[in-house]
Amino acid sequence: MPATNPRVSSVIDHELLGWLRVKAKSHGISVSLLIRDLLMSLRDDDEERFWALEGEERLQNFDRKNARSHEDAWR
Repeated sequence: MPATNPRVSSVIDHELLGWLRVKAKSHGISVSLLIRDLLMSLRDDDEERFWALEGEERLQNFDRKNARSHEDAWR
């Protein structure tokens, strides 16, 4: 029976594997689920950094004279 979700293989050292096993056991989940959760958290952090930088750039280029008012935007 084929897997419903894609699989990824990786090579890690014994020390990291030990840490992952302890961490997973303390959370009551498998190592696989722990790695998935860690990767999702990393992706969320990466997206947050991207949008923070994007927002900073927009603030630097913001020109109030050319900006629309709240009322104009909702007409």
